Amino acid sequence: MRIAELISAEDQFLSLEFFPPKEKADWPAFFQVVDRLTSINPLFASVTYGAGGTTQESTLEIVTRLKREFNLEPMAHLTCVGASKEGIQSFVDSLVEAGIDNLLALRGDPPQDQQNSPPLASDFEYASDLVSFLRKENGRIGIGVAGYPEVHPQASSPEADLEFLKLKLDLGADFAVTQLFFDNLYYWDFLKRARNIGITKPLIPGIMPVFNLKVVQRILTLCGTCVPHSFMKQLEEAQAKGGSAAVQELGIEHARKQIQELLDKGVPGVHLYTLNKDDACLDLISRLNLAHNG
Repeated sequence: MRIAELISAEDQFLSLEFFPPKEKADWPAFFQVVDRLTSINPLFASVTYGAGGTTQESTLEIVTRLKREFNLEPMAHLTCVGASKEGIQSFVDSLVEAGIDNLLALRGDPPQDQQNSPPLASDFEYASDLVSFLRKENGRIGIGVAGYPEVHPQASSPEADLEFLKLKLDLGADFAVTQLFFDNLYYWDFLKRARNIGITKPLIPGIMPVFNLKVVQRILTLCGTCVPHSFMKQLEEAQAKGGSAAVQELGIEHARKQIQELLDKGVPGVHLYTLNKDDACLDLISRLNLAHNG
């Protein structure tokens, strides 16, 4: 079923994001994580997709197993940088054959070893090109896209960034999931600006708990998200005094407060970037006061 239809049928929901392990030897442990997190009854579960399609085969197999073995509604990430229409359609055909109804359409980045090389030959320049192609060639498939409360690092302006989001939605995407943020004010401002220019489709806030200080610092260099100065100071103090366990405890509580406020103020749902951390995510979710979940 298309995720947009599931959203319209729910009061509020939680959804999850997983990333495929690089080594197949790690898959049994990964699927144990998935199995444990199915207990929260997520509305859907997205699965990331490596730069330049480097984990395409793994993504396909994993979303298929999520659907068949765990009764989850999976959403496969699909990047288009360096891709051909034939390659994209082949992957989509494989998804449809496996009973997968939803994609997250992304531009993506080239693989790390090609970052400083000439641009890859591609039939797609932007995620909007991918959305347009998917909707024209695969009318029944559900399409999600990314939104950026703090503005895409390569956008020329906040206004231009929001217009690109509107374009993706106008071309046929059903909803957007936001990049992570650590201050809800960014999301509320983003939502207000989006509604003011005529965006009416769901804009699902994405929340990533801080489980490890070094990991979050690395992620921030990639996506341009800001951490409030006071929160970063608390994290650094927690690291100095109590190590990684103290950082995780603080990160879980901060994410809990973010999610609770978002739900209390009426967002349709929250997308949780799990980092494949089942115990920590279950701890976080157990602290929420959920009026309704899935």
